[in-house]
Formats: sequence, structure tokens, C-alpha cells
Amino acid sequence: MSGKNKIAIVNSSSFGKVFPNHLERLHRLGEVKSFTFDGDIDGKTLAEELKGFNMIIASVTPFFTQDFFDHKDELKLITRHGIGYNNIDLEAAKKHNTIVSIVPALIERDAVAENNITNLLNVMRQTNLAYQSVVQDKWEKRAQFVGHALGGKTAGVIGIGNIGSRVAEILHYGFRCEVLGYDPNKDKVEIEAFGAKKVELDELLEKADVICICASLTDDNYHMLSKEEFSKMKDNVYLSNTARGALIEEDALIHELEVGKIAGFATDVLEVEPGRANHPFLGFENVIITPHTSAYTMECLEGMGNKCATDCERSAEGLLPKRSVQKISSYLK
Repeated sequence: MSGKNKIAIVNSSSFGKVFPNHLERLHRLGEVKSFTFDGDIDGKTLAEELKGFNMIIASVTPFFTQDFFDHKDELKLITRHGIGYNNIDLEAAKKHNTIVSIVPALIERDAVAENNITNLLNVMRQTNLAYQSVVQDKWEKRAQFVGHALGGKTAGVIGIGNIGSRVAEILHYGFRCEVLGYDPNKDKVEIEAFGAKKVELDELLEKADVICICASLTDDNYHMLSKEEFSKMKDNVYLSNTARGALIEEDALIHELEVGKIAGFATDVLEVEPGRANHPFLGFENVIITPHTSAYTMECLEGMGNKCATDCERSAEGLLPKRSVQKISSYLK
């Protein structure tokens, strides 16, 4: 099988580095090369850079657009090193006879949900600021860091899917929160199964003391939290986002931080990634940003890497990878 395949690892900061056996498995299939591209690279240039590579292990960037597929030579597979696939044009991929597969949602469920709550608690308890005071030998200034408890609060969870349902469970059963769940794709029974009450978005915004953002990004919910939505929120609300940065209009949020409407914001994602040290969010002491590391646990990375390697192995055998987002007629086995 060696030499028959060329596999590109694109913009992944972790694949094969924590678990080198995943990389070894790919080398048994053929040539393997890692690439790092600007997140805004145009489709034609991306296709030219990846010429000859017939399998891709893809991160959250760059975007595999119709322009990419229009100029790309043979491409059997794009396997996402994650569960989201909003950076891949599925219709264009299907026309190009390219399979798109993702990691099973349960692999990331606990890791991402736990990080959503971890980051939320960090801003609510001012953990980073308190730590820095110790580093600066200012232990006696500890009274500056009186935070807020999460226990017993009214919590809103936007998106009660794989991650959001676990966030709802943690908030309800772990912190005794009243959990309000907004998800237009889930019915009342499904949402209640995770300890949440099904509500419309306006009710969640008006009543929640803390809001956890866990929705998948679609064309319909781009910038779903903008000026109008922020105006409906309580004063001094806390937000935590481990979903996608583009769910929030960043300029509108910056304004709310400036006027003090938002008590704290924790995010693992930005609309444009990678984020840089001059991002306006970093000008606020009540904001923390982590570099899209919610899935970065040893357990999660092992499962993710194993899935991507298995997808490539199955594709090399002419087998349909499991958790394929779409099926291509040429895969008959």
C-alpha cells in the first residue's frame, strides 16, 4: 500500500505529536507531509499547494471552498481532526467525489464541556488575576479578587447538542443551577433529559446569569449574539464560548465589555484564528482567551488521532470511513 497515497496534515498543531503512532500508521500508507497555511488562503492557491495529495487531515482552518475543489486534482478524503465541518463546502466536496468524515462526537464531549465550565469559573472567580498577584508578590491584595459563585445561578446553554447537553448536565447536577436550554433542533423531552428546561432564545437571554455557548455554526446563526441580543441580557452576565467565534459579533461584545454590561467573557474560539496578541479582547482584565484547546486532553487527542488514522486506512482500502458526513457512490464497500 506504501507509495499509493499522499496524505497532507493541514494546520493541525497536535496530530502525531502527542501520539506518534498515529503518524507511523499514516507512513505505512504512503507519503505524509504537514502543512501550515494562513487561515484566509484562497481556494485556488490551497489546491495548488496540495496538488498530488489525495487525503487530507484537516483542522478548523483553512476553508476548503468550492474554489478549492474546482482546482484540486484527485482527493479521496478530508478527515476532520475534530467534530465540526463548517470550513468544508460539502456540496463542492460531493461533486468532486471527496468523502468528508469527522470524529465521533462522544470523543470530544467531556473534554470540551469541562473546558467551557473551567473557563467560565476562571472569569467568575478571577483565577488568572489572583494568580498573577501571587507571582507579583502581592498576596496581601487578595481582597481585590472577590468573585461570584456559579452554584445556584440561572444558567443558559445555547445549543443542546453533544457538547451543550453535557454542559447542561454539569451545571444542573454539579452546580445546582436552573438550566435554560435553547436549541431549535431539539424538543422539550430531549432537552429535559439533560436537566435543562427548553426555552426560546429571548427568554434565555433575559433570565440567565451565565450563558454557555455550545452551538454548531451554520449560515443561519452567524453572529447570533449581536447588539440586539446583548441588549436583552441581564447586566453583569458572564459568557463562555467553546463553540465557534463567529457565533458572536466581536465588535458588539467589545462595546458591551467597555460599558460594563458583561461581567466576564471566557472564550476558546475567535472568529478569525489564530488570534494575535493585539486582539481587542485582551485589553479587558475580565476576559480570558485560550487558543482553541478545549479538546486538548490526552484522552481526547488519542481518540481523535486514532479516528483520523483509521479513516485514512479505510479510504486506502476503498472502504467508507465511519462518521462520514456524506456518502459518495464510488464507495460501495
